Amino acid sequence: YERRFPTCPLIPMFVASDTVSEYKSEDGAIHVIERRCKLDIDAPRLLKKIAGVDYVYFVQKNSLNRRERTLHIEAYNETFSNRVIINEHCSYTVHPDNEDWTCFEQSASLDIKSFFGFESTVEKIAMKQYTSNIKKGKEIIEYYLKQLEEEGITFVPRWTPPVACKSESSTSHTRRPVSPAINIPESATKEGLNNKEILNTSSSPSEPTAGTPDDKLDADYIKRYLGDLTPMQESCLIRLRQWLQETHKGKIPKDEHILRFLRARDFNIDKAREILCQSLTWRKQHQVDYILDTWNPPQVLQDYYAGGWHHHDKDGRPLYVLRLGQMDTKGLVRALGEEALLRYVLSINEEGLRRCEENTKVFGRPISSWTCLVDLEGLNMRHLWRPGVKALLRIIEVVEANYPETLGRLLILRAPRVFPVLWTLVSPFIDDNTRKKFLIYAGNDYQGPGGLLDYIDKEIIPDFLGGECMCEVPEGGLVPKSLYRTAEELENEDIKLWTETIYQSASVFKGAPHEVLIQIVDASSVITWDFDVCKGDIVFNIFHSKRAPQPPKKDSLGAHSITSPGGNNVQLIDKLWQLGRDYSMVESPLICKEGESVQGSHVTRWPGFYILQWKFHNMPACAATNLPRVDDVLASLQVSSHKCKVMYYTEVIGSEDFRGSMTSLESSHSGFSQLSAATTSSSQSHSSSMISR
Repeated sequence: YERRFPTCPLIPMFVASDTVSEYKSEDGAIHVIERRCKLDIDAPRLLKKIAGVDYVYFVQKNSLNRRERTLHIEAYNETFSNRVIINEHCSYTVHPDNEDWTCFEQSASLDIKSFFGFESTVEKIAMKQYTSNIKKGKEIIEYYLKQLEEEGITFVPRWTPPVACKSESSTSHTRRPVSPAINIPESATKEGLNNKEILNTSSSPSEPTAGTPDDKLDADYIKRYLGDLTPMQESCLIRLRQWLQETHKGKIPKDEHILRFLRARDFNIDKAREILCQSLTWRKQHQVDYILDTWNPPQVLQDYYAGGWHHHDKDGRPLYVLRLGQMDTKGLVRALGEEALLRYVLSINEEGLRRCEENTKVFGRPISSWTCLVDLEGLNMRHLWRPGVKALLRIIEVVEANYPETLGRLLILRAPRVFPVLWTLVSPFIDDNTRKKFLIYAGNDYQGPGGLLDYIDKEIIPDFLGGECMCEVPEGGLVPKSLYRTAEELENEDIKLWTETIYQSASVFKGAPHEVLIQIVDASSVITWDFDVCKGDIVFNIFHSKRAPQPPKKDSLGAHSITSPGGNNVQLIDKLWQLGRDYSMVESPLICKEGESVQGSHVTRWPGFYILQWKFHNMPACAATNLPRVDDVLASLQVSSHKCKVMYYTEVIGSEDFRGSMTSLESSHSGFSQLSAATTSSSQSHSSSMISR
């Protein structure tokens, strides 16, 4: 540190310095030196002319205590001290847990009382100069360390009291045990006025220490299990882990996991601590630590979820393959619910963490993230089904909050024309750092230069991508509707990760339709719906009213509300209301058969109250004969209880958001699924619906 005086070529603004006073104790333990430093501040010429100065002077006092192994540096401005007050304090001390570590602390304050009306300008200049000096701090220290090594100086001996002073000091002062001589470097700190760093130095080139997970402060351990970290990053990790050990009542995460949260917040300890604590609480509440041991994925997931682990990439990261284009998103949501899907995704992430630990041991270097390969071959409009995308966004939100910095690279292959729409919807929910790791290939571009072979060895490229390696990932396919379950049937989970579900279920009785009220404030809003007829046949209607209907009675035995084990039944239209007077029909009735799925939208013309109605469908009598048809007999047997069941999802979006969204796509006449059987539309009501079996 003393070598930067009287001037330093690495600090152009530092022109010169003169020693004002100097003191050395008799035993050589204390050395205090005060200097007057001349600085050429990078300020506008006009400002210097107004201030009447070309240089500014600072007084710097360095206090070295070799006995306590501390160095304190104080500095304050001499120039314009009646107008501007600048104080800075730096200290180097020995780390309390490892005396081969150096702690560095720095703080500064700036108080501008007045400066010829240029107070804000002076503040900006001061902050700019201060930040610039902080950034160059590490470079300067490394420059002089290299200079020392070139001169043959590889360590600074530990101070010991002179022989004459040993007896006196031994009775009045207990010294710390002497450790091998070490280098004690200084390091730059992160931007800001309050900084703290812990620097790691090896004991001696001739005495390397073996790094083990139990020796958390060992440099070899950090390099072996955590990777290259700057001193500031090491300091943040140690401090955050120590804080957890002192305050957290529960399982302390491994250093690798703590480091992920620090990286996710650019090593801002306060922000990293906040999201890490929230995640630890979430993990404990939902028993995520035990998910791999206690939760078995349903057979539907094992058969139809087209994803799985497949070897590793060229960097040693575990490789996860997802054939999204072959997956029936809607079928999985309808058969399992979002809860089971989320649990499965969490189990995949937990397995990924486990594989990272294994690969770290196998390859002998830190592996903290995995690579995901997503094949979009087969992606079409059915994947843009709004409830499915909404469930996907919710899953992304949970994963981003609790598994930060786990995705090392995402390779998206064979992206079709419809992919930009999906990407536009999903990308805002993905962290900026994560988005930078995405590589997208259209068509067969992945086979050319810069493609898969740059990231994955030829021997393990999956067979469905033209490689020779057999991939055991399920092929996906359509989930049979016989496996679909109602919201009530999905209510059996002991621990809920979500408190609400996307779909609602309802029962429709003969003479008791189920109705949903939607209030529209802005005309031209878009009401979207998606429902499945699980049992019986129903008629779907949309009505509009200028006045709000009376809320349904809570009495389950009353005419307005019926509660059943299979779903709710709510009636909003009063029996005294007259069609055409109190309310009007804005959509032609749509007859929906059992087993059909219906998606559609309605662009509202007026504000007010809209009522979506599912009504029991009465079979018309056969006109040609009094004998019933076979189809009528079978249908009457199916609905002999005069009860139907539907599962539905509704959402209101603004017209500006509707344009180009997946809802408008799936409601268009281009046919978003090969399952499409019929499409009806009404230009008068600005609405469209699609039925699929």
